[in-house]
Amino acid sequence: MKRALEQRLQDVEGFREPRVELEQYPTPAELAAHVVHLAGLHDDLDRTVLDLGTGTGMFALGAALADAPRVVGLDIDAGALTVARENEARLAPATPVDWVRGDATRPPLQSTEATVLMNPPFGAQRGNEHADRRFLDAASRLSRVSYSVHNAGSKSFVESFAGDAGGEVTHAFRAEFALSRQFAFHDADSKTLDAEVYRISWE
Repeated sequence: MKRALEQRLQDVEGFREPRVELEQYPTPAELAAHVVHLAGLHDDLDRTVLDLGTGTGMFALGAALADAPRVVGLDIDAGALTVARENEARLAPATPVDWVRGDATRPPLQSTEATVLMNPPFGAQRGNEHADRRFLDAASRLSRVSYSVHNAGSKSFVESFAGDAGGEVTHAFRAEFALSRQFAFHDADSKTLDAEVYRISWE
């Protein structure tokens, strides 16, 4: 099932005009399929799934293809959401996705029972420091459980933040994040970053 999901997600188009200030990097299909598969194994897809900072829809479409009952993809970038809608039309999941434009760190949504899947900015760009903290804060307010991708070496930060917000890291694993050249400051055609994925229970 995970392999089949990954193959479907390979057809998700990435950013046409990526914005460096938003750290817009497409989530690799292999990583998204693994996270969605893990969420399914823990019965975390049996409720509404929110993809905060959905970009062009990788996690949202993965959840929709995995038959989550309701899926919402939220992003501040209208251009990215246009591509996400086109991706949905191409993949044609049985569960439709509600695409919402808004700030994922101040989501125009009301929920405390959702599952959040997200690949937040790592906060590597000047002016965007601690962006992942703001995303985690939003997840803590909206969800029963969240899955998030972070830069390698984030373990102490994520565990501390979760504990202070009444949550608990229940699972963590390393992952590789393949990046293609997108911005002028990139000095290689491709690069693989070390990343970490955390499942946090906010109950």
